[in-house]
Amino acid sequence: MLNIKKRLYFILLSTIIVLSDQSTKHIISLNYKSFINTDFIVFTIEYVKNYGAAFNIFSGSRVFLSIISIIVTIFLIYIILNKKIISNIELFSLSFILGGTIGNGIDRVNNGYVIDFINLNFIDFPVFNIADISINIGLLLIIYFFIKYKR
Repeated sequence: MLNIKKRLYFILLSTIIVLSDQSTKHIISLNYKSFINTDFIVFTIEYVKNYGAAFNIFSGSRVFLSIISIIVTIFLIYIILNKKIISNIELFSLSFILGGTIGNGIDRVNNGYVIDFINLNFIDFPVFNIADISINIGLLLIIYFFIKYKR
């Protein structure tokens, strides 16, 4: 049986992620000259306009990436609200992916690029943002779910 109230809490989680992502990007955008190269022990603040997707793939494909973001957003909302049998781990994972997809999607649609600003000090890795972290947490939860329950 679908518990719509419970599922709306997971949509709320996605909304909190979007608000966190967008507010941090807004703060960085307004103050990047003050924050740039600020070292926070494990990461440094950068200001990067990413015109592509992860690792800058599909760079310059604003319309394509925007359409993909919109399609994935609609699909994830539909699954979260309508899938008959779904575990809390699946709901958490889809909510994290949804929040990250919407966060980066807003940037792509409005700006044509995604603002990345977290640069890890201990590994050579592309600069990323809160939405990227959220998507990766969601993917890790999906992997965990399949390893634990779908053997």
